[in-house]
Amino acid sequence: MNIDTEQMMSVLVVESRELLEAMEAALLDVERPESRKEATNAIFRAAHTIKGSAGLFGLAHVVAFTHVVEGVLERVRDGRVGIDQELTSLLLRCKDHMGLLIDAVADGRTDEDPATARAGAPLVEALGRHLGEPAQAPAAAAAAPAAGAPAPTRTVRLSLRFGREVLRNGMDPLSFLRYLGRLGTVEAIETNADALPPDADMDPEACYLAFSLRLATAADDEAIEQVFEFVRDDLQIAITPEPATEAGPAPPPSAAASPPPAPAATPPATQAASPDAAIAASTAGGATASAAPPRDGRAPASESRSMRVDADKLDHLINLVGELIIAAASADLRARGSRIAELQESTSRLSSLVEEVRDSALGLRMVKVGGTFSRFHRVVRDVARELGKEIALEVSGEDAELDKTLVEKLADPLMHLVRNAIDHGIESPAVRAARGKPARGTIRLNAFHDSGSIVIEVTDDGGGLKKDRIRARALERGLLAPDQAPSDEELFALIFEPGFSTAEKVTSISGRGVGMDVVRGNITALRGSVTIRSEEGVGTTMSVRLPLTLAIINGFLVGIADQVFVIPLDTIEECVDFTNDAEHDYVNLRGQVLPFIRLREHFAIEGAAPRRENVVVVRHAGQRVGLVVDALLGEFQTVIKPLGRMFRRLGGISGSTILGSGDVALILDVAALVRQAGGGPTQAGRRGAIAALSV
Repeated sequence: MNIDTEQMMSVLVVESRELLEAMEAALLDVERPESRKEATNAIFRAAHTIKGSAGLFGLAHVVAFTHVVEGVLERVRDGRVGIDQELTSLLLRCKDHMGLLIDAVADGRTDEDPATARAGAPLVEALGRHLGEPAQAPAAAAAAPAAGAPAPTRTVRLSLRFGREVLRNGMDPLSFLRYLGRLGTVEAIETNADALPPDADMDPEACYLAFSLRLATAADDEAIEQVFEFVRDDLQIAITPEPATEAGPAPPPSAAASPPPAPAATPPATQAASPDAAIAASTAGGATASAAPPRDGRAPASESRSMRVDADKLDHLINLVGELIIAAASADLRARGSRIAELQESTSRLSSLVEEVRDSALGLRMVKVGGTFSRFHRVVRDVARELGKEIALEVSGEDAELDKTLVEKLADPLMHLVRNAIDHGIESPAVRAARGKPARGTIRLNAFHDSGSIVIEVTDDGGGLKKDRIRARALERGLLAPDQAPSDEELFALIFEPGFSTAEKVTSISGRGVGMDVVRGNITALRGSVTIRSEEGVGTTMSVRLPLTLAIINGFLVGIADQVFVIPLDTIEECVDFTNDAEHDYVNLRGQVLPFIRLREHFAIEGAAPRRENVVVVRHAGQRVGLVVDALLGEFQTVIKPLGRMFRRLGGISGSTILGSGDVALILDVAALVRQAGGGPTQAGRRGAIAALSV
């Protein structure tokens, strides 16, 4: 397989996976009467496109299986087969099997292995029952016409001229012609080679051929054009109806050997007589020129406003932008030290441009969480049916954006939370009815931005957490002392302890105490947090809070003695003077009590505090806390660098960055500081750790 073919195959894999996601979404929507028609058409289009694309690459086993699926979908579309939960479940399993076939192609296996074939056989047999006929073997199905397909109703003449680059792009023109046989009968075909140059000038990797053929089919023009979807940029095509009784081979496409004449230079009668002239002018009856936009109104591929970019390339770009920010900060510092006005003006402009580049680069990595949310419709449906429950999933805030890396790493923790809500949260229909609730429970996924973070909530209207059972289990395991009276938040947090479970029985879904501790660990690794609100008999909400990006943030520099710290700018509300000499740890801020933390004491930094200090008011999860610092040093574009392993448990610190001077500054973990507000003695080891990090 040459490099171009590999690239095209990777496009096939990516697009097929996207189509399978769309297929699953439509299958989960097809049971609703108001959306059945539209969803059925979407399912059929996805399967048809995957089959056509696979056929172009000679993936016969993918074509064979998808062909049988398409046959059932065709009967659903025309009303001969009714859609119900049983058929929907079967089609979802078929979609999963198609995904396995595509995954194998992604791994370079273009032939079906025996194990996969055996896994698909029961599905083909079940599909055959819905077709009302014995199931066909995949090989036979691949060669046979679609089940129940109508007989040819018209004859059309196709005039095709492939571009010179089609072979270099990994496409075989003959594979397209062979695939047309699946839409009907190719009655005549003729190849035109009059564009071949002299032998000495011939490029063996270029395509010089044109074709004219007659096709008896029941397919419309749009279906025929879809056969050539992968090669639309390298093809001129005209589709012209002709009387079905016309005999004899199609005339050779001689007019297409040279560039088509302009419409004004050729009379309409001449254009109609030559199918290739119709390519240029599109005036022949029923002719369709490739220059015309597709029927769905989308722009031609050549006018697409988007493109695919490898994620590794984006990661490399972000790393380079980070280094650029550090270099620009260093240049700005030296320019200010030089006191040369022109140099300062230049570095100021450079800093502005770097900030714009940073925002643009980060924007490339931002994706909507809706793509992650959509996969849970299937999870809720399947797991609820397995447990005999009725559960609806409601989604909101799908347009909220965060870094692609975070989205990918968030999928597994969210999966645990959703499955836990299905199993432990929502009661059985009988229990819900006894409690006066609707038989169908509800799980809600919601996402929103808050103080420079994204918050994702998983809410259920189930039975809620049972505090007495959690407390009893915690006492049993020694996690609580008998005389302790924890708050609800502290009590609920115990379910994240390793091996902690209050389940009365172990199921295939949960009950072994494995999962919730992993959830907290994964979210903490992303510099996030997870909290629980619950009311017994009403329901539970799990809230996951994450930073929008793990790479670069806007920061605010503060100084304590000779140490510099960075506070994420999005968490700051205001800065005020601090002259409170009292020993208590709160201040009156415009009539409201504001708890504060003296960072000098918190990090055990030596030296006396200055006579006038400052309070930076920060907010996290609806709570406000003041951070007392010596000096305010201004805003700073902060490139986040991870802490070394020995410093990862340092309280109140989430990372580090490099200043323009080359010194290291520590990034404050505002969430941790808010939780610690008003709390406890200073940890003994902080002084040495801070000193080590500052070297």
